[in-house]
Amino acid sequence: MLTLYAPGLEDLWFRQMMLADEETMSYNHAWGGTIPWPEKEWENWYSHWMIRHGGKRYYRYLKNRDGQYVGEIAYHYDDEIQHEVANVLIYSPYRRKGYGAEALELLCAAAKNNGVTELYDDIAIDNPAIKLFLKHGFTEAYRTQEKVFLRRKL
Repeated sequence: MLTLYAPGLEDLWFRQMMLADEETMSYNHAWGGTIPWPEKEWENWYSHWMIRHGGKRYYRYLKNRDGQYVGEIAYHYDDEIQHEVANVLIYSPYRRKGYGAEALELLCAAAKNNGVTELYDDIAIDNPAIKLFLKHGFTEAYRTQEKVFLRRKL
């Protein structure tokens, strides 16, 4: 159903739109909800994530069969926990269509192909995405009152 697409700088309007959409960012309510991302920040972000990633960052858009952007996947190496951390974000109009499950599997496959052996994610305790991650091979590493920390061996 989905293909991966390495966005160009001119495509970042979609990411900006997702980050500004309240329903899409509802999972992020514990950390402030929507995220302002003005166009003046795009070039530095693009350079960091898409050009000078140094093998520590991976980012792709998700396109459906109709060629529409439906979300994003990413992982990055987190120096604090010393592991790669996953990110799957599906734009709210495309949720509950199976894209999240496929996106998670595509992310895990890309990470494995890039030599990553484990992916981690911390998810707000009330986020229904926890079930998705558990269903797709992630296990609970630990939890706090605010979040569940999950991991998957690749």
